Amino acid sequence: MPIESITVNEKLLAYITSVSLRENHFLEMVRKRTETHPCAKMLITPEQAQFMTMLIKLIGAKKCLEIGVFTGYSTLATALGLPEDGKIIAIDRSREWTSRALRHWQEAGVDDKIELRVGEGMVLIPALIDEGHTNTFDFIFIDADKKNYENYYQMAVTLCKPNGLIMVDNTLWRGSVIQKDTEDLSAKQLKSFNRMVFEDNRVDITVLPMADGIHLIRKKGEADELDI
Repeated sequence: MPIESITVNEKLLAYITSVSLRENHFLEMVRKRTETHPCAKMLITPEQAQFMTMLIKLIGAKKCLEIGVFTGYSTLATALGLPEDGKIIAIDRSREWTSRALRHWQEAGVDDKIELRVGEGMVLIPALIDEGHTNTFDFIFIDADKKNYENYYQMAVTLCKPNGLIMVDNTLWRGSVIQKDTEDLSAKQLKSFNRMVFEDNRVDITVLPMADGIHLIRKKGEADELDI
């Protein structure tokens, strides 16, 4: 009989965080400031931030891309995992949100690692390809408007190095992706996105039931037998 996956309820999650979460002082500061923001639900969880920092260290990333910045919490988590010569290109369309992010990065002393580009993702990401960034990013994080997830993903695969990682946030959308007749437009868009990634033989994938659902995607390299 197969082992059933454990259900992580509120009490178990509290226990897990009590024995695993070591939130950086500056990350905690940004999170607490952002919790009063009207769009605070867009903030990733501390566990996810810690996981991102660990991933950056594990793969030895030096060049990262973030699509969707908000107040800079996830960007800061990435920056904390990078070496001194590491760099992040961070893209967001909101000057109000990113003005907060810039202040947070400066306070944490990582602003020299981050190049902020403000504008529409569907304009700024193709510009990266035009600038010659194809196959150069070690790690890409997508957490932006869901209607363009499929477009962002396709461009991310182009920009990501072989064997590099792409992390996509909110892919389980509070569990609504399993509802057959959902009227939630974002849920429909994410269901389509999840199926598209599953059928993409250029990558390896795993889905983590952490936070609101995370896709962790590895772009295959030369050593892989590509079935395209």
